[in-house]
Amino acid sequence: MQVDYIIVGLGLAGLAFIETLEKNNKSYIVFENESQQSSKVAAGMYNPVVLKRFTPVWNGSKQLKVALPFFKKIEKKFKKKYLQEVSIYRVFKSIEEQNNWFAACDKPILADYMATTLIANKNEEIIAPFGFGKLKHTGRLEIKKLLKDYSKYLEQKDKLQQETFKHSELEILETTIVYKNIKAKQIVFCEGFGLKDNPYFNYLPMNEAKGELLTIHAPKLQIDYLLKAAIFVLPIGKDLYKVGATFNWKDKTIKPTKEGKEELIKKLETTISTPYKIVDHVAGIRPTVKDRRPLIGKHPKYKQLAILNGLGTRGVMIAPIVAKQLYENIENKISLDKEIDIKRFN
Repeated sequence: MQVDYIIVGLGLAGLAFIETLEKNNKSYIVFENESQQSSKVAAGMYNPVVLKRFTPVWNGSKQLKVALPFFKKIEKKFKKKYLQEVSIYRVFKSIEEQNNWFAACDKPILADYMATTLIANKNEEIIAPFGFGKLKHTGRLEIKKLLKDYSKYLEQKDKLQQETFKHSELEILETTIVYKNIKAKQIVFCEGFGLKDNPYFNYLPMNEAKGELLTIHAPKLQIDYLLKAAIFVLPIGKDLYKVGATFNWKDKTIKPTKEGKEELIKKLETTISTPYKIVDHVAGIRPTVKDRRPLIGKHPKYKQLAILNGLGTRGVMIAPIVAKQLYENIENKISLDKEIDIKRFN
């Protein structure tokens, strides 16, 4: 078999690059073993404001201008809905936080997203004596549903190999690569935390952060927005809510833990006072980088090898724009932004 590209990994990074290949009529084959769960368990929110400090997310507005049309195009392609607008209500802990919010509202880069009116808390099931600040034009991508449908799409096109990619069997020739019976011009690794087992790119400084989430059933809560305090509470329908997330820099397993559950419960009970029942508990490893920028680019020695990784907690926003940049870099030799190029670590 001969293709233009081999893609390793089918999370948001892999999906975004595959869509870019299809747009440009490039042939490909995908390897996915479902060992990395970060995309599938993520809440999938898109939001260009850092809610801890009321500052803009790095390139947030620019990313959204690419990401939203990108995912809407997939919705049209599959005739399904994956995006939904969801406002965010940030719980204020003090008068000082209220003042900081209103000061941030005056910044032109944030004005489109931050409402200038203080929202009083009228929901007895929520603990918010200082009220809320509302974020507009934010929302959620149903990542798990999208990836499931995308896997089926690739299976139907006979482009998905559901098996572990064995790096030791990759043969690098002068201008091509060979893997088993597949010859390709280029391979792109989109492995998430699996980067640690990739002998070609594991020199890159990835700080893997484990995150755990709960799903709760809370019939009395009755909110249609994401509630953000010490944790987030995200409505997903039928009185179910995702609650998250933890950050654990030491545990590298994707197994939910008692400690993670207890941490989430403790924070949840400072945010809501309503009765609830835990119906699910999941975990995944976020591929984050010490400078909080993605890992994009070609191998310093083997130019047929490239990486698309390190999307961290904002994969929905970042994946489409960096996939496009990597493609343009490979095919048209257009330089990557220095902030995302892995050359910064060579």
